[in-house]
Amino acid sequence: MEKLSSAKSQSWLAWFLRGTLILLFLILFAKLIEVQIIKGDYFRNLSEENRIRRVIIPAPRGKILGKGGEVLAGSVEVKKRIEFTEAGGFTLTDNLTGATDEEMVTDYKRFYPMGDKFPHALGYLARVNEKEVGKINPDCPEKGPRHPDSLIGKTGLEESYECLLSGTPGEEIIEVDAAGLKIRILGRKDPIPGRDLQTSIDYGLQTEVANEMNGKKGAVVATDAEGRILAFYSYPAFDPNMFINKGNSNEISSLLNDQDLPFFNRVIGGTFHPGSVFKPLVAVAALEEGSIDKNFIYNDQGVITINNYSYTNWYFTEYGRTEGSVDLARALARSTDTFFYTIGQMVGPEKMAKWAQTFGLDSLTGIDIPGEVVGLIPTPEWKKQTKNESWFLGNTYHMSIGQGDVSVSPIEINTYISAISSGGALCQPKFNLYKNPICRKLKVSQANLDLVKKGMEDACTEGGTAYTFFNFREKHGGVNIACKTGTAEVSTDGTPHAWFTFFAPIDKPQIVATVLIEKGGQGSSEAGPVARKIADYYFTSFKSEN
Repeated sequence: MEKLSSAKSQSWLAWFLRGTLILLFLILFAKLIEVQIIKGDYFRNLSEENRIRRVIIPAPRGKILGKGGEVLAGSVEVKKRIEFTEAGGFTLTDNLTGATDEEMVTDYKRFYPMGDKFPHALGYLARVNEKEVGKINPDCPEKGPRHPDSLIGKTGLEESYECLLSGTPGEEIIEVDAAGLKIRILGRKDPIPGRDLQTSIDYGLQTEVANEMNGKKGAVVATDAEGRILAFYSYPAFDPNMFINKGNSNEISSLLNDQDLPFFNRVIGGTFHPGSVFKPLVAVAALEEGSIDKNFIYNDQGVITINNYSYTNWYFTEYGRTEGSVDLARALARSTDTFFYTIGQMVGPEKMAKWAQTFGLDSLTGIDIPGEVVGLIPTPEWKKQTKNESWFLGNTYHMSIGQGDVSVSPIEINTYISAISSGGALCQPKFNLYKNPICRKLKVSQANLDLVKKGMEDACTEGGTAYTFFNFREKHGGVNIACKTGTAEVSTDGTPHAWFTFFAPIDKPQIVATVLIEKGGQGSSEAGPVARKIADYYFTSFKSEN
């Protein structure tokens, strides 16, 4: 006979099993309700998406053009084949074997006709990284999110004018079968091409500059008097096409590890001691501050000795000779160091720095490509805060001739010289031909600027330091030119930087150009010939066009 405890145990177990089965059925029923009713639309859409694919149609990128319409950066059409992935996406492949017309799509490959003759200003294209995929450019949200195969501008004009140049991709909605094969096109939205950017670059001048600077580490920039950039070159350079063409990873890696830094934009990204090309600024400061006037005469003895330390003039150092009595124009023409030591002391470092700031030598010029850095104009306060050192008279002397801690970029030098050439209009350099000039008028005496310009004109004539330009006016039908040489010591045993800057014609400048050859030697002998080639080409070309 069954015991009472055993019967109770069996009864409890039976009810437990019944309850578990009921609970399982309730859970199953709830899941069916969720799938069929609550999430029915979601799973229906998911099923639809498994047979519908959205293919992004690439949009052609706008061209970058020279002043005369020459193509500096363009795109060529490339046929690609659409291949759908198991994950529901797609890829564009170069393998066209057996492809039907419906499987083909037109893609675009960027091409830079000038190769390594204009890379730092143009920039290049690169595929978006993981962080950029799906993101919208806040400057042009209408372009939509970036997809994984998007190419965007990196550095230069390609980056700064990304919104103008990039097009809006189109889209094709395609129905596919279970194997992922195309059945039919359900809809299509055509891509919107990007717009062209026309620059102020003189194609022939740019080519001439690149050819002349080939093998010379340095930079050249040329503008008109309102800041429109006519030529822009940094050497060593690179060919931006290598970022577009496949199989160049070793070449790119080699350039990235090159000690000469071919990707470094020396025109706007490098700062260098300016040497004597800084002297016109010191001359303006001395005149504007009333430290000297047009009648000021200095008697050069070749050397100034302070506390048993000698500060010499280059003419005395190299030839053992003195200049004798010189006025401001003669001092600029002959680049007389002792003259500028003297007037620099009379003006003082703070006021020299003030006028350097007025002419934009310690601020960004605002050029319309990324990567610009700011120059350094030292002051006693800066030296105390930065180096915890006092300022000495020797620092003032060094500053007066563009040495010591003075460090500026070639674009800054060219912009300040342009302001002198144009009667005090400090203009923002720019590539965009149709962007209105942005200039501000400096509060500086035209008479003082004319006196400085006279000294720079004399530098280019017989007896000045720029001997490569002595016959320029004769060769170019009376075009008068103003210039300044510069030789900036890098260290006691290093080869100096060679500088040359000029503008012409003096009365109504059409071109302002600056040449820097990094650790190249004497400005007159190394940078001067390059500058002469630039000037010769420009005015020969200008005559032929008119």
